[in-house]
Amino acid sequence: MAETRSWSLKSRVALAVGAVLLLGGIVVLSVALAYGRQAAREAYDRLLLGAARDIAASITIRDGAAVVDMPASAFQMLALAPEDRIRYRVTGPDGATLTGSDAAPAPPPREGAGPVFYDGDLGDEPGRYVALTRRFAERSFSGPVRVMVGQTLRARQALARDIAGGALAVLAAAGIAIGLFAWLAILSALRPLRRLGRALARRDPTDLTPITLPMPSEIAPVLGALNGFMGRLDRQAMASRNLIGDAAHQLRTPVAAIRAQAQDAQDETDPGRRARLLSRIHARSVGLSRLLDRMLDRAMIIHRTDTAPRAAIDLRDVALEIYEALEDTPGGAAIRLDLPPGPVVVRGDALSLVEAGKNLAANALAHGRAPIRLGVARDGAAARLFARDAGPGPAAAIMDGMGARFAAHAPGGAGLGLAIAREVAQSHGGALSLGPRADGFEAALSLPRLGA
Repeated sequence: MAETRSWSLKSRVALAVGAVLLLGGIVVLSVALAYGRQAAREAYDRLLLGAARDIAASITIRDGAAVVDMPASAFQMLALAPEDRIRYRVTGPDGATLTGSDAAPAPPPREGAGPVFYDGDLGDEPGRYVALTRRFAERSFSGPVRVMVGQTLRARQALARDIAGGALAVLAAAGIAIGLFAWLAILSALRPLRRLGRALARRDPTDLTPITLPMPSEIAPVLGALNGFMGRLDRQAMASRNLIGDAAHQLRTPVAAIRAQAQDAQDETDPGRRARLLSRIHARSVGLSRLLDRMLDRAMIIHRTDTAPRAAIDLRDVALEIYEALEDTPGGAAIRLDLPPGPVVVRGDALSLVEAGKNLAANALAHGRAPIRLGVARDGAAARLFARDAGPGPAAAIMDGMGARFAAHAPGGAGLGLAIAREVAQSHGGALSLGPRADGFEAALSLPRLGA
């Protein structure tokens, strides 16, 4: 199978941090450029306004006419931008130019007094203008005199670039520092994963005990899932070891007995004794077959404990399936169903519950006293799947060992039926209950009931 390659966590986080820094840098640079242009415009607009006010202040009325005595201070202000060209114009009440260049554009119409800033051409370059109006109301002269001063944009653009360049330099330094700290933070954040990897690498292949390492809350679910997975593997491995051990221990004696009896039957010349030996061989073969069936059933139940999906199940359907499966077995006709009118719902694996119920019913048929009742009942927040016979039940000494593996207390028993039922009950969050009732002895699976 081809290996599926994927980006490392460090690469993904670094890419995400880089994308955030790039996007943030673009936003900050755009803001810096806008701020630089605005700051440069405001700074040089003040110079234009100062120059216009100096010119306006120098206007005097002589012999009924407005006279402009251009002040040197106005040009000194504008000289702060030595690479820019300037243009000025002073117009009288009739709009005629009193001094300056007729090419200076007039401001757009505007209501109210005060200076007006506007854009216009200054020769073959774009320019910025301010218009300032001074009103006269004298006997020999009355009306507004407008002063217009313009300047090219070279100094403004240079100042905006300087501001943006400074912001970009600061941003680049901050980005490098943030990237470095982010990379160190990534390495620190991934250190628990490296510890987890080293802990797994140092482990013996047969060690499936839970890993106990301090982990951040984000990685703790991964460790929990890993421990759960190893727990399931451990249960499956334990089941396999038990199956192998049980097979080696439990099958050796009956197989040896069958071999010996078969050898005796082969050598026996007396027909009657040979028939008895063959009958014993058949009985032991049936018992061995029953033991193998129970051992495989138990292995299957343990396997399904961790692999079979759980679903909402009506225990009445489980009981009905058990009844139909045992109806044609020897003594199965003596079983009676005892089901409540409404659903009794639990969450579980139907196949495992059916197998456990079969063992309870088969045990009652084999060792109990008729009548045998197979049924379902509610018991508070629990539900019971039970098999009940009319007998007094086993002795107290036998009760203590019931439910253990290979605890057979009757001839021909495998000793696994109740052990299977106990393991199914425990895997469903319940328990196997054994004890006398008013009308007999009951073995039951007690399970949590849904909707209780």
